[in-house]
Amino acid sequence: MAGDSRKRLLEELADVSRRYMASYALFNQALADHVGLHPTDVQCVNLLSLEDGPVTTGRIAEMTGLTTGSATRLVDRLEKAGYVVRERDVVDRRRVLVAVVPEKIAEFGRMWERLGAGWYGLFDGLDDAEVALIIGHMRRTVDFSAEQVARLRSGDFQEASDEAS
Repeated sequence: MAGDSRKRLLEELADVSRRYMASYALFNQALADHVGLHPTDVQCVNLLSLEDGPVTTGRIAEMTGLTTGSATRLVDRLEKAGYVVRERDVVDRRRVLVAVVPEKIAEFGRMWERLGAGWYGLFDGLDDAEVALIIGHMRRTVDFSAEQVARLRSGDFQEASDEAS
């Protein structure tokens, strides 16, 4: 009996998770369309705003899972749109760092604030332990997703029909 309940819950979780991920991907696309960027570019701006300072294009490739060539083209687009600038590393003049443009990031942040104004309200009925549980789940999901992205990009992933042959 308990096993059936757990199975139903996990099936519902799988369905809700797929809808959640699709809704976020569609939101990200709409946001990217609104600001005139590619969805990956929007997420790169988001990730860059979480970094402690300027980063190399190699670091951007790591954060996004792109090749260094694709990351360079992404930086080119962000630079053209005014979100980032390239600057020489003061310690190693041979290295080029990518720095966010504070005014553009602030503008981006204000847009996020307007769009997400009701987000905290989603957690009003939850106690601190429940919010902590969600945070833990999200952290594990980020790690799991990164592992799966690496798996897909490394060629270690095969379709079930491929494995059978």
